[in-house]
Amino acid sequence: MAGTKRRERQGQSEYFFDYSLLFIVLFLLGFGLIMIYSVSSYEANLEYGDAAYYLKKQLFSTVLGLITMTVVAMIPYHFWERFATLGYVVSAILILLVMTPLGRESHGARRWLYVGISVQPAEIAKLGMILFLASFICKMGRSIRTLKGFLAVLAIPVPICLMVWKITDNMSSAIIIFGIAALMLFVSSPDYKKFVAIAVAGVAGVAALVFYIVQTADMESSSFRFARVLAWLDPEAYASGKGFQTLQALYAIGSGGVFGKGLGESMQKLGFLPEAQNDMIFSIICEELGLFGAFAIIVMFILLIWRFMVIANNAKDLFGALLVVGVMGHISIQVILNIAVVTNTIPNTGISLPFISYGGSSVMFLLIEIGLVLSVARGIRLKDL
Repeated sequence: MAGTKRRERQGQSEYFFDYSLLFIVLFLLGFGLIMIYSVSSYEANLEYGDAAYYLKKQLFSTVLGLITMTVVAMIPYHFWERFATLGYVVSAILILLVMTPLGRESHGARRWLYVGISVQPAEIAKLGMILFLASFICKMGRSIRTLKGFLAVLAIPVPICLMVWKITDNMSSAIIIFGIAALMLFVSSPDYKKFVAIAVAGVAGVAALVFYIVQTADMESSSFRFARVLAWLDPEAYASGKGFQTLQALYAIGSGGVFGKGLGESMQKLGFLPEAQNDMIFSIICEELGLFGAFAIIVMFILLIWRFMVIANNAKDLFGALLVVGVMGHISIQVILNIAVVTNTIPNTGISLPFISYGGSSVMFLLIEIGLVLSVARGIRLKDL
């Protein structure tokens, strides 16, 4: 069995702890730290005179996140239900604070708050949305099957998504937050016809938008998002501009071959590929470890999602199951979008690879979410598995 058991005193039932989930997370964290050092050491040495600069910062956030994860895992998950509404409100307030002197700008985007440490409100919003929707859907009960209830759940993430998009200029996080809500609603709603209709309408809308951009836009006068679509369709035509990062990532993937050049042997990380330790780290994995290494990491993420499904299916109540589904949605959507961006399957946008890309806020709040999942797993009786 993937977990292990703990026998309660006085002959109570045995409970489950998912060591498989914990091992996968620790493996991804360790692998991420190794790759961050490999990818960033050259640039960090040039800019800061310390090859381990990015590694040290990520290690600090990882250790802090693991401590927080352990604490959250030991607390019964229903404890957090009372803070669900507060989490939603605080998320909105923190996003608004980005516009105050507490906000910090980096790489042309104002997305961070500095409160002793840098925190990205969009990451807090993802966790807050999972908590709030899990509580809200449970309170709705059977009314979620009605059109009014269905639309009410879909409307909840809209204000936060708009704030994340417009205030922090972070459209990718807004898409992820809405995707989390859609998946939680999908799991809790028995009527799948509405989702099919929404999916068809969404695909048609995106196709129409891309067609419009191709027919009317040009690189010089278009907004940067329209320009990214043009660069996505023909990156070589914009090799010196919006298509540069995508082309460099594709060069890295192609030059790695099946087994890669070897750990630390990447050429693209030597100033050719922008944000190599952040959004584009998967391309360096392909270059240094080859398709074999990239496939191994994808398999680890698939195993992680499988563990989420096992825990969600066996959770003792709907609230716990929805918490796990929300975390699963967050991580799976982000992994899919990151790999799609790196391989130029979708237009370039800033999405990190969970547990692996450089980013203190991301890894800390991901580990808090893992703590929630472990807390739900601890409530499962072995006899119910």
